[in-house]
Amino acid sequence: MNFDWGFFWQYLLWPSSVYLYGLWLTLSVSVISQGLGTVLGLFIALAKISRYRLLSVPASIFIWIFRGTPLLVQIVFIYTGLAAANIFRFEDINLGFATLPGNMQAGVLALTLNEAAYMAEIIRAGIASVNMGQTEASKSLGMTYGLYMRRIILPQAARVVVPPLGNEFNAMLKNTTLLSVIGVPELLLATQMVTSITFRVFELYLVVACYYLTLTTLWGFVQQRLEARFGDPNSATSASGGTKGFLRMFGFGRSGETR
Repeated sequence: MNFDWGFFWQYLLWPSSVYLYGLWLTLSVSVISQGLGTVLGLFIALAKISRYRLLSVPASIFIWIFRGTPLLVQIVFIYTGLAAANIFRFEDINLGFATLPGNMQAGVLALTLNEAAYMAEIIRAGIASVNMGQTEASKSLGMTYGLYMRRIILPQAARVVVPPLGNEFNAMLKNTTLLSVIGVPELLLATQMVTSITFRVFELYLVVACYYLTLTTLWGFVQQRLEARFGDPNSATSASGGTKGFLRMFGFGRSGETR
């Protein structure tokens, strides 16, 4: 194998504008999709635990569909399938200062809907972990549903939700690679574009692997801080800070130190 170390280090340390744009797109799509998916997931979780079947049944069906089908199929269906069936076609949107391509709109929508299904179950589990006696106590004080959910239940549920939320964003960073199939020039497609010009396949895919590893590692440290700040202080996850947290992130923690 003829591995070009100079080429590898050049693209790793001094990436081209195509790589930098792909990196920016990966991060922005991840943040937007995760944020929208979390908010939507909250409303779906509340709908699923509602006593009204008009809300709980559609929420359950939504979760069943988007958790039970592959994300890649969802992306292609939303962008290509809807257009082929003349149901909806994503057109480019001119924002004045920039143009939002249709394939990027479809990609963000697919990632958001998929993430909302998973976050709905995570948030539902967090709400279920709160002692039901606190709900009864809140009602006895005359609190409305929205008030005791906002002030009593959700803040406590957040302690359970934060660790898996961090893991979901870690997965989101990597799931953006699937958008390459509909032409979104994120980091993987940017690599394929450069590969078609340079023909240095092994070096460039090793570079992109290093980029993703760097992104997920940096996020791992951010997640540790979030868990220590907002997570359950009695859990092993929140308690394992410093060196223990560093070792746990790389899989060297004890088997009991899991979320």
